[in-house]
Amino acid sequence: MKHYTKKDILRLVEEEDVEFIRLQFTDMYGNLKNVAVTTSQLEKVLNNKCMFDGSAIEGFVRIEESDMYLHPDLNTFEIFPWRPQQGKVARFICDVYRTDGTPFEGDPRYILKRVLQEAKDLGYTFHVGPECEFFLFDVGENGLPTTKTREKGGYFDVGPMDAGENARREMVLTLEEMGFEVEASHHEVAPAQHEIDFHYEDGLTTADNIMTFKMAVRTVARRHGMHATFMPKPKSGVNGSGMHINMSLEKDGENSFYDPNDKLGLSEVAYQFIAGLMHHVPSMTAITNPLVNSYKRLVPGYEAPVYIAWSSVNRSPLIRIPDGREDSTRVELRSPDPATNPYLALAVCLAAGLDGIKKKMTPPAHVDKNIFSMSEQDRLDLGIRNLPGSLGEALEEFENSEFMKEVLGSHAFYTYIKAKRAEWIQYRTQVSEWEIDQYLNRI
Repeated sequence: MKHYTKKDILRLVEEEDVEFIRLQFTDMYGNLKNVAVTTSQLEKVLNNKCMFDGSAIEGFVRIEESDMYLHPDLNTFEIFPWRPQQGKVARFICDVYRTDGTPFEGDPRYILKRVLQEAKDLGYTFHVGPECEFFLFDVGENGLPTTKTREKGGYFDVGPMDAGENARREMVLTLEEMGFEVEASHHEVAPAQHEIDFHYEDGLTTADNIMTFKMAVRTVARRHGMHATFMPKPKSGVNGSGMHINMSLEKDGENSFYDPNDKLGLSEVAYQFIAGLMHHVPSMTAITNPLVNSYKRLVPGYEAPVYIAWSSVNRSPLIRIPDGREDSTRVELRSPDPATNPYLALAVCLAAGLDGIKKKMTPPAHVDKNIFSMSEQDRLDLGIRNLPGSLGEALEEFENSEFMKEVLGSHAFYTYIKAKRAEWIQYRTQVSEWEIDQYLNRI
């Protein structure tokens, strides 16, 4: 992990001929924003004096309280490999502060930092490894993205079946140049679908990395004449894109999820963490699966989880325990998709797991059969519940959760509900081509 001082930054900017600096932050809905300055303003930036209009950012503040400050996290300083080599462009990821010097309570990065501090107070360090899937589609003659692709590649295919191979290779090299440790990259199940996995880090670094990852992937894709989308289900009839989250807790240098004396190699803390996730996942889903489109992925038949269960051996449940014990022991939550705001997603995941630990929750028995092949009665007998089936259902669960309100804080909680309710209402009032095709002729 980097540990930069102001002096280090000033030296790097001069040595590397950096001329522009982007001050990046993330809005409530996971969109990357930035304010660009020249290096003549660097001292001002490093002294936390860079102001912006918070009322212009959706989900931040009202116009009468709009002035906000960006405080750069010096350890996130990075030079963009894809920009010119003379007059380079660098970035900081920033925290958002009010004019009175207090952190802005609606800043997603601050919300995650608050939950990470709670874990730290209990003696834990939160480690996260994401598995990010995305599609690479053709760009139309007008320069706008399409859902068209010339390839028919499938899982682990190679070129020429995998038409995105060259772009994906450049993405990996670009990410490594930016300090990522990329563990694997491959073609996914659907045509034009890809996955790049990077090494686990602490929770805050991982959330920052996911935002950087998306930006780098989109940038490299465009250089190859393609559009990278993290939309969960851009095409019907094929698998959607997920972002599985692998989590573990460390205490005193040891993996807190491992117990060599347990039949599954899991500690009591791991079982409690799993129980906390399962207890809160209905209300978390509005965060981890934030779009109307997210729920087109969470349907039977396309490998995405639909049922609230866990297993150590199969991939149909919501939570699985991947192979590997001792330092590699981890819990994988399979429902989140890459449209989620990673700061909020990791905040609710960690908070739910910690709640399970604090309240000593016990998970139900693990399910090692294929849940998709079970009858509805079999699932009922085992007490297996469904995930919310739509954004509307997820918002009901979220809105009724005092726990989610506590994790996000009142400002973020109510702002998020208002925006997502509006999105759901707007969707419900649309008439789709499917409805016209189904009903117009015969009704």
